[in-house]
Amino acid sequence: MEIRPACPQRDAARCAAIYRPFVTDGWTSFEIDPPDAAEMARRIADYGASHAWLVAERDGAILGYAYGSQHRTRAAYATSCDVAIYVDPACARQGVGRALYAALLPALAARGFHAAFAGITLPNPGSIALHQAMGFTPVGIYREVGWKCGGWRDVGWWQRLL
Repeated sequence: MEIRPACPQRDAARCAAIYRPFVTDGWTSFEIDPPDAAEMARRIADYGASHAWLVAERDGAILGYAYGSQHRTRAAYATSCDVAIYVDPACARQGVGRALYAALLPALAARGFHAAFAGITLPNPGSIALHQAMGFTPVGIYREVGWKCGGWRDVGWWQRLL
């Protein structure tokens, strides 16, 4: 498996395809409409330039991706970032997520980021286990912060100092 920076033109369609079921089939993502390849290419370009966007690839197939993005807009938050990771469900529990974070977190530190935050819509034991295995610790829960799939959803927040 190779971890590499994402290329907007080359990787956007596959990243959009991986992300789609997380938007349409559950509450993992709070987006309602899944982004198309053009929107995903814009995100890859933007986040790749400001933070980092990486893909995991095996034999030419993208298995998952992870990226960093702005945590908040106020200046004092400039050295903090949010992180997200999405792995094709067919590739779950194969070390893809760990490999992506093992590359992403040092890349963010090298760009001067000090703290990474991950929001996890609850319940999501697999994501919680991954984040804790990667050194994230829970810092709080936003109760009933989003409405999706016919119900209020909580979001737990995890943090890791880089």
